[in-house]
Amino acid sequence: MQKQMWSDKQQDFLLAEDKRINLLSGSVRSGKTWISLMKWGLFVGGSPLSYEFLMVGKTLTTLKRNCLGPLQTIFGRHFKYTLSQKQGVLFGHKIYIEGADNESAENKIRGMTLGGAYVDELTLIPEGFYKMLLSRLSLPNAKLYATTNPDNPNHYVKKEIIDNNTIDCANWFFRIDDNIFLDPDYISNIKKEFAGVFYDRFILGNWVLAKGLVYNMFDRNKHVVDEKYMPHNKPYKTAPYDKYYISIDYGTINPCAFILWGLRGGVYYAIDEYYYSGKKGKPRTDEEHYSELENLAAKNEIVCLIIDPSAASFITLIQRKRKFSVKLADNTVIDGIRETGTVIQRGILKFSAKCENLIKEFYSYSWNEKAETDTVIKGNDHALDATRYLVKTLKLANKN
Repeated sequence: MQKQMWSDKQQDFLLAEDKRINLLSGSVRSGKTWISLMKWGLFVGGSPLSYEFLMVGKTLTTLKRNCLGPLQTIFGRHFKYTLSQKQGVLFGHKIYIEGADNESAENKIRGMTLGGAYVDELTLIPEGFYKMLLSRLSLPNAKLYATTNPDNPNHYVKKEIIDNNTIDCANWFFRIDDNIFLDPDYISNIKKEFAGVFYDRFILGNWVLAKGLVYNMFDRNKHVVDEKYMPHNKPYKTAPYDKYYISIDYGTINPCAFILWGLRGGVYYAIDEYYYSGKKGKPRTDEEHYSELENLAAKNEIVCLIIDPSAASFITLIQRKRKFSVKLADNTVIDGIRETGTVIQRGILKFSAKCENLIKEFYSYSWNEKAETDTVIKGNDHALDATRYLVKTLKLANKN
């Protein structure tokens, strides 16, 4: 019996007649990127040799990981590229390679005349860049191929492409269950790892608003540990934790939150917290906050402090003291929230009942349902921001 090369949905897409815009959206790991790259390569290879093309990602790094590497796997010696020169060759055609992570990126492609373009994760590409790209697809039979996971239903991709019946566009919807090449246990596990709006988007493939509590997967019965059951209060023969970290969301008037973390058995435990609001009492100086930092660290050997880069004066003070190593936090908000939700869902984060302010924030930290893009309501989020810094900076969501 011949082994099936494509899922039914992939085969339908591969054999279909293309439109000017060809959008593949839906779940993560649904097979849309692989089959879109296959068809992209065939389209380029069948185009006039004089045509030039463009491949775009949010950054060159993500484009390399998501598309350029797989494209080499699919077409082998027929595709070569150099990231430093931002160019490649596919079946003898020049392929320009660009990142587009902000509105000014549209300047990179002004003046181009293209026979086609491929965009990875279109919802992450600024609208101005997308519109400029359409204007560059001016050669006969020029086409756009793009993939994306769903986002806010007010996003331009949903309103101007998917819901727009006046343009020459084919919209293809892929689900994770369409991908017959994934192990069923993997599909079952990944479905358990997403929650809330990210489950609706990345697993179900729906364009939905972010609403309600941000971390609605948080369950006090599952994720909060009574102090007497914390690892440091158990009779271990070895040290209670393998490593210690402190994550910091710094504030002077706004609350200042330090969280002490201990790693044990693959779980990061929030052991204790320092939380002080300058709005409720006399604002503290950097020196006063630093004194509390040393008290929180106690005699534990801290691997590093993970701190928001915006806390410039406090970082300078810490470095001058030369007691702690400083790691600047990755403070990306939405991806950081998604990854924090994932590790909470997996049970990688646990919280001591002593961390009262941190636990309290889980019950009030909410999405702004009136915003046109995914936005959180700022306020009760300082200890949770410190938590997000730990997760995002140490890439905990990427660890098995």
